[in-house]
Amino acid sequence: MHWSLFIFFNHDNGRTLIIDLFNQDKYLNAIQTGAPHLLRYLATAFIVNKRKRPQFKDFLKVIQQEQHSFKDPITEFLACVYVNYDFDGAQKKMRECEEVILNDPFIGKRVEESNFSTVPLRDEFIENARLFIFETYCRIHERIDMGVLAEKLNLNYEEAERWIVNLIRGSKLDAKIDSQTGTVIMEHNHPNVYEQLIEHTKALNSRTYKLVTQILEHAQAPAAH
Repeated sequence: MHWSLFIFFNHDNGRTLIIDLFNQDKYLNAIQTGAPHLLRYLATAFIVNKRKRPQFKDFLKVIQQEQHSFKDPITEFLACVYVNYDFDGAQKKMRECEEVILNDPFIGKRVEESNFSTVPLRDEFIENARLFIFETYCRIHERIDMGVLAEKLNLNYEEAERWIVNLIRGSKLDAKIDSQTGTVIMEHNHPNVYEQLIEHTKALNSRTYKLVTQILEHAQAPAAH
């Protein structure tokens, strides 16, 4: 698992592959019992992944279980946002995460396959971390003061306004800005039923495969004896 880190974080599809591999029961058990520091890399993969993975909720439970025995700014950031809803704490942890990423030999820089140049992962991480805070904060509040939001995102007022406008233009956010009151007004839509069904089906396929594997192992054990 340690050797694989360099491959995963320097491969175009690596941050998806590491999630699929490390979230298998035997790998996750090994991480929790013998190498909890690897949770940092799994947490990083979830944050920089372009779409939410179906294993994310289960991973949050692991973080919740381990948060008293293992301390790392990246896992603590996720705990602040999704477990404790501590947005002030998340803001502080996001600053610490920047230092961690810049000094980590595996995730500090990513090799670009086209020209073999190194690309910092930090910018991508911080952008998605802000989005995590923003999405969770918006699920709790329908009208959000722009000044408060800018503080939570570690941005000044103008930067926060531009950032939110870009999200709206890119169809990543269903909201509008009230310039007179300086607030963001959320427009909550029901989630797409088909997308939910696809995600649940993927998770079900994974669980079915694990169950069949376990049954075959148990069936083959008596035959071997």
